Amino acid sequence: MPYRLIVDSTGTEWQVWDVVPQLSERRSDSILDRRVEIKAIPFADRRQQGRRLRRPRRAILRGAFAHGWLCFESDGEKRRLSPIPDDWTTCSEEQIELYLRHAESVPHVHHFISFSDEGPIAEGPLAEAG
Repeated sequence: MPYRLIVDSTGTEWQVWDVVPQLSERRSDSILDRRVEIKAIPFADRRQQGRRLRRPRRAILRGAFAHGWLCFESDGEKRRLSPIPDDWTTCSEEQIELYLRHAESVPHVHHFISFSDEGPIAEGPLAEAG
């Protein structure tokens, strides 16, 4: 994955890299059965029912983003440009700043974890004994 660090005309430092999505399957139908000997199972065969508790979510990328994008990230902002320009790894800083200006802003998601001085809330018989 190519990577660049640039400083734009306002003095903001940006990290730049490309993101190229790939679909890789965990299992393939073309894999042969690797068991040496197939034996009858003396108990109920659990393979009859689905054992997964939930189905994994797969992102479906449509439009220009399906073929990848250029990611620009500074301290307080993130942007994406698609399609990826062919010359982004070798172009001048002026040209990559032009790409930056055309990139779409990405909403920033904050995940805050708050810790307090209090211990965890206890429930049940041990809470009453404490």
